[in-house]
Amino acid sequence: MDMNVLGEPVGHNMVVAWNQFIRSGKIAAGIVSPLVAKSWEKCANRNMNPTEGRGQIELGRNELKELLDKNERTIRIANPFMKNLYKMFSNTGFIIVLADIKGYILESFGDKERLKNAQYLNFVLGANWSEASVGTNAIGLALATGKPAQVSGWEHFSQPHHCWTCSAAPIFNKQGEMVAVLDISGPVHEKNSHTLGMVAAASEAISMQLKMQQKQNEMILVNKHLESIFNAMSDGVILIDKCGIIKDVNTITKQMLNRNDQNMIGCSIDTIFKEISPVTKEMLHHKKSYSGIKLSVPGSKGINHCLASGEIVADDQGGVSGGVVILRPIQQGKSSANCYSAHNADFTFNDIIGNSSSMREVMGVAVLAAESSSNILLQGESGTGKELFAQAIHNQSARRKGPFIAVNCGAIPRELIGSELFGYEEGAFTGAKRGGRPGKFELAAGGTLFLDEIGDMPLEQQVSLLRVLQEKKINRIGSDKIIATDVRIICATNKNLLKEVRMGSFRQDLYYRLNVISVTIPPLRERGEDIILLLTSFLQNLSKGRKCEFDLDPEVLHCLKKYSWPGNVRELHNVAERIIHLVKGRTVSLVHLPADVYHCCEELTELPTQRSSFKEQRRRENEKTEREEIITLLHECNGNISHIAKRMGVARTTVYRKMQLYAIQY
Repeated sequence: MDMNVLGEPVGHNMVVAWNQFIRSGKIAAGIVSPLVAKSWEKCANRNMNPTEGRGQIELGRNELKELLDKNERTIRIANPFMKNLYKMFSNTGFIIVLADIKGYILESFGDKERLKNAQYLNFVLGANWSEASVGTNAIGLALATGKPAQVSGWEHFSQPHHCWTCSAAPIFNKQGEMVAVLDISGPVHEKNSHTLGMVAAASEAISMQLKMQQKQNEMILVNKHLESIFNAMSDGVILIDKCGIIKDVNTITKQMLNRNDQNMIGCSIDTIFKEISPVTKEMLHHKKSYSGIKLSVPGSKGINHCLASGEIVADDQGGVSGGVVILRPIQQGKSSANCYSAHNADFTFNDIIGNSSSMREVMGVAVLAAESSSNILLQGESGTGKELFAQAIHNQSARRKGPFIAVNCGAIPRELIGSELFGYEEGAFTGAKRGGRPGKFELAAGGTLFLDEIGDMPLEQQVSLLRVLQEKKINRIGSDKIIATDVRIICATNKNLLKEVRMGSFRQDLYYRLNVISVTIPPLRERGEDIILLLTSFLQNLSKGRKCEFDLDPEVLHCLKKYSWPGNVRELHNVAERIIHLVKGRTVSLVHLPADVYHCCEELTELPTQRSSFKEQRRRENEKTEREEIITLLHECNGNISHIAKRMGVARTTVYRKMQLYAIQY
């Protein structure tokens, strides 16, 4: 006896129910399952011919090839499962079919005789067997519901299918999307209650295999990306196992060491990098990372200097499965060093502006000093450009490819200067960074260390600095390990260090150690002919590429040259920034200068007429500004005088008086 999808008998009653629906469109309740009834109704609404039932072959040869290529992975994975199913149903007249999500048949297995019979219904590759194409069938219901479905005999909408029984189940990918349907179709008299379960189990197995394949492909892609990143890194990278055996190295490591894979992979890291052997063992045994350890490794072009750091690689239980060692070349460590000091050596002697005789003389001394390897002491008032000279000297020197590290000795708390200059080991003091931290001497290796405001360094640290300059070696705080230093020292101060030596606040021996070559930068007031040159350059730079040409009133020129400029070049730069923001047109007048600057002009006895004209100009500017403010407030407050008075902080009568004075009507 035939059974419907609910497991109920399908016999004469089902035949009567189908004929009744075809004639009248009425569903026999209790006989036709809700799922089949809904499908019949959809077929009727589409005006489908119940005597047809042939699959629609809508694809040409090329289109079929494209469809098969598109679904190649699904077909390949499903193929062995379909073959196994076919073995179970061989010689029973059943066909195993795989269809895509639109109902197009992609693959089929079956007895020759049954496959030949299926051709009469176009149940072949490339034919469409969706519900919309051939009416109610198991493939169509599985696609419509996303669940396993079985349709037997007269449950099919099309009469030519009544001799068939079909069981189908959907196949899903890793994202939970339906990608295909697996179907078993055969003679209705061979129907078995276990067929649906078997096809459902097979489709589930195919789904699992498909998900595993997707996951594997994703892992392969991720590994390829990681491998590309691994070999494209500008730092050397070494992968080691938990015993310290090298498992892999990237391209830059091989270039740095002038070795190939065979000479490193499988070797212990101890045999290649003896300097970091102890800390690497400690990292692997006690999970202690490290950083900033200086290494000197032989390469094809001589010794390569780099900073080494190490991190563990943990397994899923939190244990150590290996480690990663990073080698950062000192030349490329400049950006790393600058993240500590926030300084770059961006300026050269071409960036220093000045044609005065005093500046030409100083520039000549600085250029000669740059070519030497001696320590340099830059002296000058605050704002004269001492760091500008320090950077220019570095970029002119033989160390220009090395890092430039700047330290403001006056801005660091006295208790932290030692750790900033010399670094510290992990646990050296409360709050010490895990793995320790390199000091500025280490970070400046191969380059220049600029000690600004050296006159503010505490006496106790002056002793340590003197020892380092003499011995060219340092010890990190909390460590007994001696690290050789290779830095060029440039110091700067706005103090008279000889006077500080006499007062006992600066060590005499350190002074003579630092003051090998002295460069004294003149204050701006002594280089008056450079003022306008500097101001013009500042205005051009601050205008950010826009064509901004300014005309300076003779009064302004006179005032700028007469002003004493206690803040030197830095103060002049601030004046230029003020002009950029205040001047609306092209003419720069006294009113656009800071009060400190134009007051010096008011006090000059030789300018009585200019002083009175300046005051008159100031009055006119103030009146113009006040008039514009009232007009703006009238619009913003919709003419409400009370609100305007409140915004201006004056009485209402004052507002009326000002409006009358400035002839404002509203």
